[in-house]
Amino acid sequence: MSRTSTALTVLLVLIGIVGYLSVYIVHERDQALILQFGKFVKVEKQPGIHFKLPFVQTVEFFDRRVRDYDAAAWEIPTKDQKQVVVDTFARYRVVKPLVFYQTARGITQFEQNLRSIMNATTAAVFARVDLATLLTPQRADLMAEITRTVHNEVAAFGVDLIDVRVKRLDLPTENSEAIFRRMTAQRGQEATRIRANGERQAKAVRANADKRARIIKADAGRKSQIIRGEGEGKAQEIYNKAYGRDPKFFEFWISMNALRETLTSNTTKYIGPADGDFFRFFRNMTGTELERTQPKTAN
Repeated sequence: MSRTSTALTVLLVLIGIVGYLSVYIVHERDQALILQFGKFVKVEKQPGIHFKLPFVQTVEFFDRRVRDYDAAAWEIPTKDQKQVVVDTFARYRVVKPLVFYQTARGITQFEQNLRSIMNATTAAVFARVDLATLLTPQRADLMAEITRTVHNEVAAFGVDLIDVRVKRLDLPTENSEAIFRRMTAQRGQEATRIRANGERQAKAVRANADKRARIIKADAGRKSQIIRGEGEGKAQEIYNKAYGRDPKFFEFWISMNALRETLTSNTTKYIGPADGDFFRFFRNMTGTELERTQPKTAN
């Protein structure tokens, strides 16, 4: 290869390097900061191919989309000295690349500063309210206050803070267990009170039922005695009428009833002479009572 060809090749390579270093591409999602020897030249936000001075000017790219930052959870004391675990997140975008570059240099360094600002602001706001307040809709007003404060703080970084939100608000594990134990004890006391109240009402109902049962039994006994007395009176009246009409038949009927009530079992047997009042109707075939033998008197 001749010297002319070698020189031409070197020249073409140099031209290619210079051309490559003179061109930069800005994507739609980015914005470019042009620096010359570290000094600001311009901000390029128009997407497309652009040119710069090679070896002299450098380009720093910054995402102009909305970014999400999720801060690590940490414990914050409230006004009533209750520890709460707060997990927050923020949404922001870089609106002033030069200011952002001069103050934070990059995303990593800025988000470290953002975390410190968010934690300090959140701790200061939560320290003014009780835990119960954080569990009410008033928390939205507190978060709006935190957002305004953090927005003003990060504006010095050339950043527009869109929002700050609490993703999770919990009690520490030991506090949660203590609250759970206290709630369990309270529920146990409530259950004991309800059972005692129920037992008291049950005793009152049982006592009232026993009282009504005794009254009903007494009333039933009284009525039964009255009815039984009336029945016995009517029975006696019938007996008297029957005896008046046919005394002999009445005596026969009385004797048969006495035998039936006395000899109740089929296995009951009587062995002996057919003497006495029970057998006076069994001494002849007609079943008529024989006249009792009158004892003879001495002359």
